[in-house]
Amino acid sequence: MAHIVPNSPLALVGFARPKPERAAELRELLLSFVTPTRTEDGALEYHFHEDNADPGTFVFYEVWRSKEDLDRHLALPHLQDFWEHRMDYLEQDLDIKFLTMHSPYPRPIVA
Repeated sequence: MAHIVPNSPLALVGFARPKPERAAELRELLLSFVTPTRTEDGALEYHFHEDNADPGTFVFYEVWRSKEDLDRHLALPHLQDFWEHRMDYLEQDLDIKFLTMHSPYPRPIVA
């Protein structure tokens, strides 16, 4: 992971390009992550999208209070299982970009 600004929210955007025959199944799996993730401590934003110009390409956008919160999220059993089996669904590996947020909304971040 690239340089992370301490005490700053950590954002990421990711792209998932599924095998055509697994797209519907992957869509449902990724959708199933939304509600539980939004309730996790440290999850500030968690959104799942589909590209209008390229249906079947999934995009996720996440903002975490800290790298530690993201690490705790990624260590959950269902995400470890997904990570281990992701290539069963994907034509190519996930393309994830980690972002430093320079313009957070002016709401308090509870530590």
